[in-house]
Amino acid sequence: MVRVTTYHGKNLEQLQALSLEEFVELLPSKPKRTMKRMGMQAKRFLKSFRKKSKKKAPIKTHFRDMVVLPEMVGHRFQVYNGKQYVDVSVELAMLGHRLGEFSNPVQMVKHSGPGIGATRGSKAVELK
Repeated sequence: MVRVTTYHGKNLEQLQALSLEEFVELLPSKPKRTMKRMGMQAKRFLKSFRKKSKKKAPIKTHFRDMVVLPEMVGHRFQVYNGKQYVDVSVELAMLGHRLGEFSNPVQMVKHSGPGIGATRGSKAVELK
C-alpha cells in the first residue's frame, strides 16, 4: 500500500493551488506570525526564488529564517550555516519549518587525548 503524504489533510497539488494567504492560515502560530509580518527580506527572497526556480541549479541563500512554502517543494537550496553551504532538498514534510533548521551550524566536536600544555592531572596520561 502506498503511503500518501499530506499537510493538514491536503496533498501537494491542493497546497500549491492555494494562495499564500490561504496557506498561511494552515501554519502553526509562530510561522503564521512570521509570514503575516513578512518583511522586505522575505519578499525579496520570494521574488528571486520565483525567478531562479526555472533553472535546475540549487539556489544559494543566507536567509535561514524563510518558512518553507508549497511552491518550494521539490527544489534544492544551499543554505549557509556560518561556514559553508549545506544542500537542502525540500520535501512535503518540511512545510512550515524554516530553511535554517535543515543546515545545522554546530558540528559535533571529537577530542583526542591530552596534548602539550594540558592540565597537571592529565599529564600523568601517557602521550602518543
